[in-house]
Amino acid sequence: MSWLLLLLTIALVCGSAPVFADDDERYMNCMNSFDCGNIKGVGYPFSGSDRPDYCGYPGFELGCSNQDPEITIMRSTYKLLGVNIQSRTLNVSRSDYTANLCPTLLSNTSLNPNLLNYTSDHAEVTMFYGCPSPSPPALSISQFTCNINDTVMMGYFITANLSLLSGTAPSLTSYLTTCNNSVKVPALQSAIVPILDSPTVAQLLEAINQGFELVWSTNDSLCDACESSGGLCGYNRTTTAFTCYCADQPRDFECSSSPQAPSQSTRKKPRNKALEIGLSSAGAFIGAFVGCWIMAFIQRRRRKAALEKTEELPIATPSSKGLATSTNLSQTTPSLTSLRSDIDKGSTYFGVRVFSYDELEEATNFFDSSRELGDGGFGIVYYGVLRDGHEVAVKRLYENNMKRTEQFMNEIEILARLQHRNLVKLHGCTSRHSRELLLVYEYIPNGTVADHLHGRQSNSRLLTLPVRLSIAIETASALVHLHASDVIHRDVKTNNILLDNDFCVKVADFGLSRLFPTNVTHLTTAPQGTPGYVDPEYYQCYQLTDKSDVYSFGVVLIELISSLEAVDTNRRRHDINLSNMAVNKIQNHALNELVDPFLGFDKDFVVRRMVTSVADLAFRCLQQEREMRPTMEEVLETLKRMEKENYGAGKADVLDISEDDVGLLKHASSPLQLSADSMSDQFLGSSSSTNTPHSY
Repeated sequence: MSWLLLLLTIALVCGSAPVFADDDERYMNCMNSFDCGNIKGVGYPFSGSDRPDYCGYPGFELGCSNQDPEITIMRSTYKLLGVNIQSRTLNVSRSDYTANLCPTLLSNTSLNPNLLNYTSDHAEVTMFYGCPSPSPPALSISQFTCNINDTVMMGYFITANLSLLSGTAPSLTSYLTTCNNSVKVPALQSAIVPILDSPTVAQLLEAINQGFELVWSTNDSLCDACESSGGLCGYNRTTTAFTCYCADQPRDFECSSSPQAPSQSTRKKPRNKALEIGLSSAGAFIGAFVGCWIMAFIQRRRRKAALEKTEELPIATPSSKGLATSTNLSQTTPSLTSLRSDIDKGSTYFGVRVFSYDELEEATNFFDSSRELGDGGFGIVYYGVLRDGHEVAVKRLYENNMKRTEQFMNEIEILARLQHRNLVKLHGCTSRHSRELLLVYEYIPNGTVADHLHGRQSNSRLLTLPVRLSIAIETASALVHLHASDVIHRDVKTNNILLDNDFCVKVADFGLSRLFPTNVTHLTTAPQGTPGYVDPEYYQCYQLTDKSDVYSFGVVLIELISSLEAVDTNRRRHDINLSNMAVNKIQNHALNELVDPFLGFDKDFVVRRMVTSVADLAFRCLQQEREMRPTMEEVLETLKRMEKENYGAGKADVLDISEDDVGLLKHASSPLQLSADSMSDQFLGSSSSTNTPHSY
């Protein structure tokens, strides 16, 4: 070992030389501020342009592609008007209120209080949309009109609390409660006060476009300590923690005092180039040799420790078709996958992060009931914010028993191996030996399809027929992907179809899903699912196939055109089940008694033809014998064809379903033959609204 001691001695001697070429690359990249559009000299916690994300903090990434920089806050985009690094404040304005008061999506400003808060110069303007017209003469409030998603609606705005409006406040309050929606738009108090008396729309837009101020909090005390020690503040996305980038290497909190990180002035002093290059080369060679030996030793120790902890984390082992079957491990690290692959060829990890119970408890504010997004058959879903600022939905399973553990592992196994734009993304889970079974999903902010059809958001009137058709297409696309991956969802329903702010679909809740072997035609299993959506043949014969999802999707199609619930005990006995009700209406040539009046079925020829086509497809999906139902691929192709067709080119074709097909449906009596003209002579339909839970 004498030669090793000699090398170490030489390395230490060389290390004492002023070798400036070995400064950490991340330290160098984060050293300088950057310009973003017309905002100059931006630094931590922001990233963007050519500044790497590790130099900033999650949630503070800037869009710098043009002169008007942008920032995304809680999934909504804002114009960035200014940044003050000293006071840690930024000035932003809502991009959707730049030109007028009629945004496509009516949503309030939402902040993560752990990262951003309003300053004292804060006011709010309340916008009311979809109000009765005209307003009572006694109310002198500012009025405007909007055309949102082809729906013309009356709107009003007020710039003060109702209690401050003398004399008219009670009647005003009563009137405004009849409006469909209200949105609170932040503004500077200093910009609102001058126009309080009689604001016009133009004055209000001018005030809103001055933006509003937010103060940020991103590990400020840690950042101050880091910068005081000569380091630069940053964030490690692998460990999801604050990082202090030092001249030699990143550290958790602050740079060590010895060796001292070179200051800007030290770095620019003249030096002996030849001596520096020689010492640098020798030091680099010897340092690399010693470093490799030390790293090999550490790697062996880590590998041994990792192997001792492989008893509880979710992993997958290959089955006959490469499908995963689950076992368990206790925790994971970024390097664990490759280590396991080296040691045990043929095993693969699910690839989802394992969270500690404490971290998720903190993210949900100890599972605060005010953060409940909804509940389903297996657990309650809570809104949460992780320590890095990311929004998540945390499903808390009701019980930690063998059955719940099986569903827990089943959902992890399926979602971890599937990637599709219309499937909800699973971010992670707790260990199955945790105090509680928790699943962590991406947060989808706009509720469920059920919410918008007959639940808490049904009055928003944002689900126009083209939007509903798009929802059907994207849901079908997700199911086609599942079936192609040999997965049957088994619980397709509007409560499990989530919508983002652009009304894009995310299919969720895979607790009942089954992996389907390729060498069998069906699985024999006890029927499970939600009443009103369960395939009758599956219910009667205990045979599960991919056509079971097709039947459930047929119920979803009927919901989309009717806005009625799949099961409603307030309806007449024969109409309690929506699928039965729909079949009866179609067979009795009374489709428009089923259709949501909001869609304009009896007034718009294009709508009538499109709805008739959707009803035809739903009719075929709802056939009792599975062989007579289309596949999900055929369903998707049909829906896409509907979307592409020019519905205004001519009269609707006669919808003709054969006598044989009709006979396959309950209470079949006659074929469905509805023309666009004959349907206009039928009765108008009706809709109902009840609350439905938000499910994952």
